[in-house]
Amino acid sequence: MKLPNIKENFADWYNEVIYASELADQSPVRGCIVIRPYGTALWENMKSVLDEKFKQHGVQNALFPLLIPESFLKREAEHIEGFAPELAVVTHAGGKKLEENLVIRPTSETMIHFMFAKWIRSWRDLPLKINQWANVMRWEMRPRAFLRTSEFFWQEGHTAHLTQEEANKMVLDILKEYVDFAENYLAISVITGLKSDAEKFPGADYTYTFESFMPDGKGLQMGTSHLLSQNFAKSFDMKFQDQEGKQSFPYLTSWGVSTRLIGATVMAHGDDKGLVLPPKIAPIQVVIIPILKKDANNQATLDAAYKIKDSLIVKGIRVLVDDNDQQSPGFKFNNWEMKGVPLRIEVGPRDLENGQAIVADRLGMNKEAVVLTNIINYSEALLLKVQKEMFERSKIQQNKMLHKIAKLSEFGPLLDTDGIYIKTGWCKNPACEKELKNFKASTRCLLQTHELVDCFYCGEKSKGDVLVARSY
Repeated sequence: MKLPNIKENFADWYNEVIYASELADQSPVRGCIVIRPYGTALWENMKSVLDEKFKQHGVQNALFPLLIPESFLKREAEHIEGFAPELAVVTHAGGKKLEENLVIRPTSETMIHFMFAKWIRSWRDLPLKINQWANVMRWEMRPRAFLRTSEFFWQEGHTAHLTQEEANKMVLDILKEYVDFAENYLAISVITGLKSDAEKFPGADYTYTFESFMPDGKGLQMGTSHLLSQNFAKSFDMKFQDQEGKQSFPYLTSWGVSTRLIGATVMAHGDDKGLVLPPKIAPIQVVIIPILKKDANNQATLDAAYKIKDSLIVKGIRVLVDDNDQQSPGFKFNNWEMKGVPLRIEVGPRDLENGQAIVADRLGMNKEAVVLTNIINYSEALLLKVQKEMFERSKIQQNKMLHKIAKLSEFGPLLDTDGIYIKTGWCKNPACEKELKNFKASTRCLLQTHELVDCFYCGEKSKGDVLVARSY
């Protein structure tokens, strides 16, 4: 299958490659997708890495109900206001109208905090650290596979702490783990910073984000970590007895990433041939294709292919032998290139005569004849090299797209140009931030730098640099 040209029509390329690579399929329910086994395997690999990272911080997994009483959300006014347009509400069940409407969770702060209020009685019960791997529902008007769907899968971490200092540390510790995962596993260069008050999580004191900028210049919020402080604790009367015997409220955090990470990986690395998956999270790291001859005895070729497979498995490498004798080698090459498998090993009768196999890497599309006695070491080293090079390419690409421009009047029209995002100064006045909407843009995150002197719109003194871009 020929994909749309990635440079000329990035949006169409993305939509096509998701389905052509069998990551997902369309669902009969508007705004929802079916994540196919290949896409699920990719998500499971991401989950396993992140889950281990969370557990190293003392986080335990739990499962909470899908349905939330509507009154729970109303307890935190800013929270319900932020999610109101996206809510899906159950009004009838069991053949009759419910006494109270139930909301399909858009996020689980309210349900989890209701339970925290039951579980936290003393300062000895703190810290309490819970994570949930779950699906959530946010009614999406403009769905796009993995990026914006009405139903999506994610993890949501929720913690309660004795002091704000402990909570602040948790927020930053998780952010650090997210960045490590993005850069060292997904091979995507990211930028971290605070969200503006207008862009932060509804009900949070502050929100940290890690953002990446895709080849078309659009910003993608890959995940967030929030300090909820005591707002939700007070809403749910989450009192406990402190060391001095007084009633206190804990300091809360929440943080999450979703299957949007799949979309980020697709966009950050893909090319005109399809996906290019980072070796560390690829469902299949090596595909072995025995070159089978029609009307011939192919047993020696098959035996060699499976011997290589067994040796790679011993090294902990995820490998598959494509021994389908009804498809040509060329068809198989294109298929596995579309799926983004990092390495391909080709072995045929002539290769066996020469005591070698052909190794092709998906990133550079390079081919190399490698002696069979060195094929395992060579493959291990090449997987590491590809992983590292993918991150370096991502970092170079993002730096190339960044433009430092002082005035909205100058950079606003440029945001219609693919491959551009902006670093500028801002006075932090929300009125100036709203002017970005005229160019279908928003602030992505506040930076620690202060390179630009004036605000991008009003010309008043800037209080710090900010990244501006269109977004998904």
